[in-house]
Amino acid sequence: MKKLFAILLAILPVLLYAQDMPTPQWRPVYHFTPVKNWTNDPNGLIYINGVYHLYYQHNPFENKWGHMSWGHATSRDLLHWQHLPVAIPEKEGKDTTTWIFSGSAVLDVTNTSGFGKNAIVAIYTADQPKQKKESQFIAYSNDGGLTYTNYAGNPVIDIQRPDFRDPSVIRVGDKWVMTVAVPDDRKVQFYGSADLKKWELLSEFSKQGDNRKIWECPSLTPLYVDGDPAKKKWLLMVSSGNQDAATGMQYFTGDFDGKTFKNDNPADVQLFVDYGRTFYAAIPYNNLPDNRQTMLGWLMPFETGTYPWRGQMSIPRDLMLKTTPSGIRLYQQPAAVLNASLDKLPAAKKVFKKNVTVSDELTLKGINSNSYWIDATFTPGTATDFGFIVAGEKIGYDVAGKNLYISRSNLGVVSGEKIRIQLLFDKSSLEVFVNGGELVYTTLLFPGKDDTGISIYADKGNVKVDSLRVWDLGK
Repeated sequence: MKKLFAILLAILPVLLYAQDMPTPQWRPVYHFTPVKNWTNDPNGLIYINGVYHLYYQHNPFENKWGHMSWGHATSRDLLHWQHLPVAIPEKEGKDTTTWIFSGSAVLDVTNTSGFGKNAIVAIYTADQPKQKKESQFIAYSNDGGLTYTNYAGNPVIDIQRPDFRDPSVIRVGDKWVMTVAVPDDRKVQFYGSADLKKWELLSEFSKQGDNRKIWECPSLTPLYVDGDPAKKKWLLMVSSGNQDAATGMQYFTGDFDGKTFKNDNPADVQLFVDYGRTFYAAIPYNNLPDNRQTMLGWLMPFETGTYPWRGQMSIPRDLMLKTTPSGIRLYQQPAAVLNASLDKLPAAKKVFKKNVTVSDELTLKGINSNSYWIDATFTPGTATDFGFIVAGEKIGYDVAGKNLYISRSNLGVVSGEKIRIQLLFDKSSLEVFVNGGELVYTTLLFPGKDDTGISIYADKGNVKVDSLRVWDLGK
């Protein structure tokens, strides 16, 4: 993340709000934020004994990027979080400063590393700015992930580069496999290890898809296409790539034989994880049951200041690969564990409607919290376009162009006899899932005091709302 932040910080305009002015109106309710200070990439996502661990890039001292350490929080439902002390702090030495950059964590069930049965082993990038070097370190925990001890033999991989980071480790067969980025080369490398200490370079994958920006935060994930165990593919995600080339994430589908990743598509095919520029650095959880693959991403705050925290995580998203006329494509949905919780939330006000025809505008009464979850299915009628008005912004569908848009900026093409829109707005973040996750768009909105409420609109005609479910989560 280092070079990207250097670029961003150099061009950021003056913050809209003073650094010490509290902004509780923008604090998300059901998205993770730290109690205070800066956060960016999710790290070390792992599920153990019914508990989801979230480690994250964190500045323990200030509400801006710096002093990179691993913050820590846990949850049993991915909605309510227990904030814990910093798990892996930066290390300040006389001659060397080591910042704890992004990485992953695994459960070493059979003690391959020698750190203890069921030790949690964190694999992270040690950024040493005085030496202008990044290398891969490991640390281990024998107290359930609360504290970590750095391995005395670090670094475990060092290719003598200033840009070599973000290791993602999974178990493949009888070995550990690491996917790690060489950002300036637009390249990921795959390494293999029997013990998490000694690593062998297996192969490289580079300069395919979108190469306009550096590559960071890669991950490699096995998935069943259309849920069929006989149709296994691998999803390779890289933080880089977007239709507007600002930031974002791209993905590749293909085969991985334990050594080499082979792209399903020609090298120039570009596939994007999210069509907004806010969603970044997402990685999947390790050790989830039932072959579930759920990822969490960071929502970049860009120039808008919040206080006493800055930065938030996305909604956890379940990952699926589906067969489409264009080939195998990534679909995403809010994690099923969240859906199961919605109706159980005692503070949630629910609005359900069916078979409603909307002409012009329909305001949904009694929902003014700017923290809600919408799931609606439309059948296009005579309207030229339709959708929602949220916090003063139009999120809609252009029937003729088959385009999803926000404030008249086209986001991507979706089609079908019916259009399903899942819209998750949470004080300052907006995530939109269309047609079951065929297209996903994420952005940040910072509404004014009077920009509340939800309306459904239809321009120059009508639209049928087949079903509408709204959960008001403001309390």
